[in-house]
Order: sequence, then C-alpha cells, then structure tokens
Amino acid sequence: MNTSNSSQESGTLQDTLNTLYGLKDKTILITGASRGIGQATAIACASAGAKLIISGRDQEGLATTMNAMAGEGHRALPAELTNADALKKLADDCGPVDGIVHSAGISRLIPMRLVTESALREVLDINYVSPMMLTRHLLASQSVRPGGSIIFLSSIAALTGTAGLGPYAGSKAALIGTLRPLALELVKRKIRVNALCPGLVETTMISNNSFYEESRKRYPLGIGQPEDVAQACLFLLADASTKITGQAISLDGGVDYV
Repeated sequence: MNTSNSSQESGTLQDTLNTLYGLKDKTILITGASRGIGQATAIACASAGAKLIISGRDQEGLATTMNAMAGEGHRALPAELTNADALKKLADDCGPVDGIVHSAGISRLIPMRLVTESALREVLDINYVSPMMLTRHLLASQSVRPGGSIIFLSSIAALTGTAGLGPYAGSKAALIGTLRPLALELVKRKIRVNALCPGLVETTMISNNSFYEESRKRYPLGIGQPEDVAQACLFLLADASTKITGQAISLDGGVDYV
C-alpha cells in the first residue's frame, strides 16, 4: 500500500469537504445574535472560518457572543431593527457580505379574539417587515456578493395551525410567501434565498411557558436546540447547497401535527 498516495488522497478529500462545507473567506451577517438561535449560529459560523457581523438590540448579549466566537475580524453592530433609519444604517455599515441569517424575531401567544392592532403590528414589524427591508437595502446597494445566501428564520407554525399563535404564524408565513419571488429575482445574480422552519427550539422565548411545556410531548425526536438550527444554517450558507433556493425547509423533530 502506498501510504504517500493514501495520505494525499485523504488530504484532497478533506480540502474538498472544507471548501464545500466550510465558510472560510466568507462574511456573514446575523441579526438577533445576542442570544438563542442567532447566537448559536454566529458561534458555529465563526468556527467554520467565517468573519461575522452580528447585530441585535442587547449590547451585553452581543458582547457575550463576540467573546464566544473563534477567529478574528468580527464586528458587532447594535441596531433597533424596527427603526427605519437604524435599519438603513446597519445595511450601509455592513459592507459586502456573502450570507445573511435573519434570526431576530419575537413570539407572542395571543388568541385572535384578543389581539390588538398594536400587538399585531409589533409582531409583523419585527418578524417580517424588518428582515425584508434589511434585505432590500443590502440588495439595492449590491452588498450581497454573487454566490451569496440569504436565510430567513420562519417556523413550522407557518405551515401548521396552532391555536393562540395567529399573529406569529402569520408573520412567519409572510416570509415564506415572499421567499420564492425573491429567490427567482436573484437567480441571475447567483444569490440563493431559503427559509428554515424549526419546530420548538429551547430558547428563552419558550422556557418559562406552560403551553410550550405541554407541547414538548408531541416531538418524537425531542424539541430542538439552537445548535440544531445553526448546523442547518451552516449548510445553507456553504457552497455545498449551491443548487438549493426558494425552499422552506422544516426542522420539526418528527412532530405530531394532529
């Protein structure tokens, strides 16, 4: 056996895998990166070799994320994404990026018979309008490089009916509704657009809610962890997924929808 050739082949394969599944030399913008899914995704992307631009309202949380990320050259750009001027400034300050993960969002458990206009607008502004307008500003300034990848964090709530989650589900469904047209518009620039639709994920948004505690029983594979969603984001940001666009991908842990 020629150990030299075997070693060379192994090295070539590893180089190929690193190219396809790694994020070396890529710059990734992640919103909502001060905690939860956004924080886990930022840490995972940094470990894969990316330079990160992280944003969110919680400056202390962003500092925690910065300290947890491997590598150098990362930037934290705090911003209130529902403020139009702050949103535009964030887009201007980013510079060129290769990937975007729109992780910022809120969940509200409100029966539709009790929902107020202000609550409905709040959920829509944060979960739908803000990521779409941030994307719009980045595309208008051609800040998303060819071959880039845009990921929206939707939810299985957008695909299934869950009592009490009307405003939240509607905002997440709006992301999916806009997804395909946007993906088709960006095909010529070789920019991909996809959405991830997680089921329950263990974050601070659900940890103290009895409704969600009862819902855990419906997940055969258990509810997700932020790192589970982060790994899916890595795949969609990497070159291994260059033929995937316009898709809403479920990460539902085998949940029983009935």
